[in-house]
Amino acid sequence: MTLAFISHSDVGRHDNGWNHPEHVGRVRAITRALGRHPELFTTIEHVEGRHATVDELALAHDRAYIAQVQGLAESGGGRFDADTVVSEGSWDAARAAAGSVLEGVERALDGRNRRSFCGVRPPGHHALRDRAMGFCLFGNVAIAAHHARALGAHRVLIADWDVHHGNGTQALVEQEPDIHFVSMHQWPWYPGSGAAEDRGPHGSVWNVPMAAGLAAAGYVEALLRGVDAATAGWTPDLVLLSAGFDSLAGDPLGGFTLEMDDVRTMTREIVARATAWCGGRVVSALEGGYVPDRLGEAVIAHLESLR
Repeated sequence: MTLAFISHSDVGRHDNGWNHPEHVGRVRAITRALGRHPELFTTIEHVEGRHATVDELALAHDRAYIAQVQGLAESGGGRFDADTVVSEGSWDAARAAAGSVLEGVERALDGRNRRSFCGVRPPGHHALRDRAMGFCLFGNVAIAAHHARALGAHRVLIADWDVHHGNGTQALVEQEPDIHFVSMHQWPWYPGSGAAEDRGPHGSVWNVPMAAGLAAAGYVEALLRGVDAATAGWTPDLVLLSAGFDSLAGDPLGGFTLEMDDVRTMTREIVARATAWCGGRVVSALEGGYVPDRLGEAVIAHLESLR
């Protein structure tokens, strides 16, 4: 089994403008980091993703909203809110981001690559059914979960360790009781959702709110407790990760204290569980992480631990 690194040249076409924290330098930092680790670069499969179709985006989003994103990009771009931008290239970039994660799901389920990391942007875990939010246009991981179910994965687990609550992912999957969602996130913090008592309409949501500035081990343990609670008596056929590296110490958009060894621990522990549950099928997708060099280093730790 070869680990896949999946991305697409179009993810660089999403332009948030000068001085926005979510910029193309994030994925370029990952490429630079891989270049400094030839032993890793040469042992993973490099896969060009694909564009999600409108029908695939509609697994999680209203068609009128999808058309709105397309139309705004084709008219030259604009803003959904103060933080969330559409540029001329954003339609292609956002479809490439979602499509790359779909490619990872397909490869996991047909056995070509049981595990993959998708180095994509724009991120997705804040996007709602009919609204962009928090740098996110389409819910990449939520779409992938619904796609996996359509391909025959009866139960899908999503684990999100981004420092911000994955409110969009929760909203897009919580009506499906066979998709379990775990989010370990800073509280109180943007976007203000993710209380522990919010379990969703079917009890398929496990929110794990955490204070800023705690010892790193506390965050790791809390995430894994949430994952274990979400899978007690319930075995997933596929694990999806929203890998937000804004949970690292020093990120300007969060107050967590994780370091590279913590990324390794979280990844290895989830891979070990997935090996017992579903033959090790794990698809990870980039979410946050706004110090490019730290992001690149963290992705290397993540990839090494996914192998």
